[in-house]
Amino acid sequence: MDKIIDKIAALGVPGLILLVAMAISGWAGAAAITTGLALLGGPFGMLGGVAVLGLLGLISQGLSEYGIENLFQGVVIQLREQGKSKDDIRNEISKYPISKELRLKIEDYLDGID
Repeated sequence: MDKIIDKIAALGVPGLILLVAMAISGWAGAAAITTGLALLGGPFGMLGGVAVLGLLGLISQGLSEYGIENLFQGVVIQLREQGKSKDDIRNEISKYPISKELRLKIEDYLDGID
């Protein structure tokens, strides 16, 4: 069991997500992996699941290096550079599943930029 735990831990967050997807699939072995990836990939199937896991790996690495507040601030800057108004960004932020505290911090940051 220690070997399996070491291998899953080496995969990091994507490994945990895949493990959960496999557990809820109701299957075992290769069928669990196939079903888990297909669940994660949604309409794009297994290949979409692999892409989702890769994206989760990038996001989790960014979160661990920079923190969620800095990443949100970077996204706000990019959205402004793409020509979105502050009101458009506020509307998008209101739809994010984040805490009220983080939402207020992002809005304060948004008020402080040009």
